[in-house]
Amino acid sequence: MSKATFDPTKYNQSNNLPFAQVMEKHLSRRNFVKRGLGLSAMTAFAGVGLSACGSDNNASTTTPPTTTPPTTTPPAKSSAVLGFDSIAGSKTDAVAIPAGYSAYVLAPWGTPLNSKANAWQADGSNTAEDQANAVGMHHDGMHFFPLNDAADDGLLCINHEYIDQNALHPMGPTADANGKRTVIDEIRKEINAHGVSVVRIQLKDGMWQVVENDPHNRRFTGATVMDIAGPLAYTSYLETRYSPDGSQARGTLNNCGNGYTPWGTYLTCEENWPGYFVNKGELTDDQRRIGISTSDTRYGWNHLAGDNDERLDEFARFDITASGSSAQSDYRNEANGHGYIVEIDPYNPNSRAVKRTALGRFRHEGCTFGKLEAGKPITFYSGHDSRFEYLYKFVSDALWDEADANSSNRIAMGDKYMNAGTLYVAKFSEDGVGEWLPLTLDSITTQGNTLADSFDSVAAIILNTAGAADLVGATPMDRPEWAAVDPFTGSVYLTLTNNTKRTTDTNPANPRLNNSFGHVIRWDEGDKATEFSWDIFVFGAPTSADEATNRSGLNDLNQFASPDGLAFDKRGILWVQTDNGADEVTEYTNDQMLAIVPSTLVDADDKQQVVSAETQAQLKRFFVGPNGCEVTGFAISPDYSTVFANIQHPDNWPYSDNAAEPTPAGTTIRPRAATVVIRKNDGGEVGV
Repeated sequence: MSKATFDPTKYNQSNNLPFAQVMEKHLSRRNFVKRGLGLSAMTAFAGVGLSACGSDNNASTTTPPTTTPPTTTPPAKSSAVLGFDSIAGSKTDAVAIPAGYSAYVLAPWGTPLNSKANAWQADGSNTAEDQANAVGMHHDGMHFFPLNDAADDGLLCINHEYIDQNALHPMGPTADANGKRTVIDEIRKEINAHGVSVVRIQLKDGMWQVVENDPHNRRFTGATVMDIAGPLAYTSYLETRYSPDGSQARGTLNNCGNGYTPWGTYLTCEENWPGYFVNKGELTDDQRRIGISTSDTRYGWNHLAGDNDERLDEFARFDITASGSSAQSDYRNEANGHGYIVEIDPYNPNSRAVKRTALGRFRHEGCTFGKLEAGKPITFYSGHDSRFEYLYKFVSDALWDEADANSSNRIAMGDKYMNAGTLYVAKFSEDGVGEWLPLTLDSITTQGNTLADSFDSVAAIILNTAGAADLVGATPMDRPEWAAVDPFTGSVYLTLTNNTKRTTDTNPANPRLNNSFGHVIRWDEGDKATEFSWDIFVFGAPTSADEATNRSGLNDLNQFASPDGLAFDKRGILWVQTDNGADEVTEYTNDQMLAIVPSTLVDADDKQQVVSAETQAQLKRFFVGPNGCEVTGFAISPDYSTVFANIQHPDNWPYSDNAAEPTPAGTTIRPRAATVVIRKNDGGEVGV
């Protein structure tokens, strides 16, 4: 989540024991025996990251790669060794990379995807129509989908979290003396700058480039019609004047973290969406719990409701105040169509995006699938990125069939595995074990009742996922964000970005008061769906902090704060990205990306270890972004020769196609979020 859109309000008013209290007690017994619950450090992990399958796209001659189920047990430990020297911090309008590497700019905001869009204009004068056919603003989560089994040709799916109105328009947003928006094309342009871009890219002469006018290129914006699937589809909760049967929603908003599926689709996550809506009447329980505004929308998109040029209530829908005789005559339920994991088939440009409601409705940050085993359910993990919020997992009813990785109907696979299952929320205990609490009608609350006493259906539970989690006693966390699964051990890692509002209560999983620096937690699933074991993998901290704060013994070459983006590549390298707001670290370096190989951190008995003063040298700083930015989004080519990382909201960058070239002193440019391509000068694998 960008600091620019972070909502500091505490919406969780439950008295559930916070993670920080649990974690502090846990740390005193850190060398606990996991009581046989979790996967051991040596558990083989097969199937993570299976490629996409045969294409059903008739508009293109390209096909996605096929996969073959593994026939041998993979090794239990990565053989990867980081082959670069950790770089120093950087405070410039340029990116910093290790010696022997190059970095250049790809697909910045406004890059035309087809001939309907004019070239990006440095004065901000592009129209809403241009923006609907060009790469969106403020790049975030991202994934690379190869085409034709090739490492030099593929589709880059890029999230666009939010907008900078001052950069988007020539003179910023136009409004009257009362702050009311007055220009329709500006609002349409803002809506079109949100969402997701699917961009075909190819490697030619050692340089990746956008393939303009390719049939795969497409935009999903804040106005794109999407289908609803799962428990909330076709229910009264989704009925609106636009979709009376509750089957559709318009747009996807505040797309931050991401994921992908074993059958080759892209998952984009709707995070800080509540601020886009306003209810000037009485808030419902779910609206109060999730944080719907009662005064105005974030960008004032509702201001031109009723304008003569408005189309299909395109602005009116953001005001969800009940005004008609029923839900089918107004937009009281419009916000109920947001807050989900959205599935996109990048290989089929004729397919619709689908909102998968069974995975919960909250401020989703990322969606990662766990260990795949034939004949067993698929698990998806997602954090709710707000202070004192929760970690969730969804376990499918359907059992994994390896043949489905090669299905030509990928959205149907999403229907199979993501529409029905059990949603759980995490509860941590100080002895290093935890419990996944099911969010079902018969789940027992902390008061000894069941959720059926508060909700009349599974759909009602999903609509107010966080409220249901409050009732069953989930553990409030320090902003749970991205999760990633180690392809060798099967352990799951999660970033807890920070929580400077934690002033009185800690718990084992969140042990620091006024936690400015954040940490990364790790867990292993148990033999039962309700069991897991956990530990803290690494604590963010400045070098200058005392041992009580710098618990991982970090130094100048790896100090970091506010871990956010998180991803494993298939070699077992964990990439950690930051969205730092702690002065102690920002004074030394801009936001960054670090790397480590967790499966190789083991003791003499091959038990997994955490980052400590003795092992911290294995955590290395690989990349630093330009001034003002957040480093976010990770993707890698199948041959590991290219890493893609996103730069969001830079101050005064990029000056040229060379991402590492500083903007000259005294030069001011219109900033553009962009993807940075990082390659070794010798063409070898990145990172090793």
